[in-house]
Amino acid sequence: MIFGKGFTPSRVKTASAEINLVHGGSGRPLLLLHGYPQTHVIWQAVALHLMNDFHVICPDLRGYGDSSKPPSTEDHTPYSKRVMAQDMVEVMASLGYQEFFVAGHDRGARVVHRMALDHPEKVKKACVMDIAPTYHMFNNTDQAFATGYYHWFFLIQPNGLPEHMIGADPAYYLTEKMKRWSAPGASFNDEAMAEYIRCFSTAESIHASCEDYRAAASIDLQHDEEDIDKKINCPLLVLWGTKGFVQRTYNVLNVWRERAEQVEGRGVDCGHFLPEEAPEEVTAELFRFFA
Repeated sequence: MIFGKGFTPSRVKTASAEINLVHGGSGRPLLLLHGYPQTHVIWQAVALHLMNDFHVICPDLRGYGDSSKPPSTEDHTPYSKRVMAQDMVEVMASLGYQEFFVAGHDRGARVVHRMALDHPEKVKKACVMDIAPTYHMFNNTDQAFATGYYHWFFLIQPNGLPEHMIGADPAYYLTEKMKRWSAPGASFNDEAMAEYIRCFSTAESIHASCEDYRAAASIDLQHDEEDIDKKINCPLLVLWGTKGFVQRTYNVLNVWRERAEQVEGRGVDCGHFLPEEAPEEVTAELFRFFA
């Protein structure tokens, strides 16, 4: 197991999925959620540093890693952030926690956003990494956004088009994605990359990840619009890479202050993959904020 000594693998059955996870350490519960096209392994270095002070729980989101890939529906609800957030609430309950801290990167951060709105009594503090709110991004689309985040529009195409094209060479697609989104010269652990490729390369994984994005462009927007006047009421930490698209495109803190009551944050000297490109800085920020 990549996480090694001190972390225990586990599987938790939720109402509509089976979630793969590792957990370890002792102290207050801290849930860490990964993004696309990765798995819980993105947190390896950060989790090792935090486990002396927190009980760190690192799951694979439904549709990713070794978690189950439930069948989807025409409206993509099984891959909505609302359902993904519900999975995580049930995972934490299975470990004995009715309230907890949570941090998410990329897709995981979008799950954190929805979780903080749907389950305010559960989330004591939250951190989102390298995103602006989905609703804001879709409603401020321009050529720069469509170019930089072309995958948002590619992955939502119907009739299995993206699945077929990615499936022709999933290892190339994943490796190219990570190279494009990271800072120049960034490198990733070989064992972690092999694990990402293994998990991403099945037809069901590729389809499930596309369903995640299809949900984001449909049912998630509906949920966001219904909650447009609702703000996150727990303290929110926002981190982003200073060498990435989010930094170039948004006044990040101002955008999040429209969606949350208490916001703090800063840029980190890296690209998109903060937990792997800058694990020491991310660890220090999470420890400061949650401790």
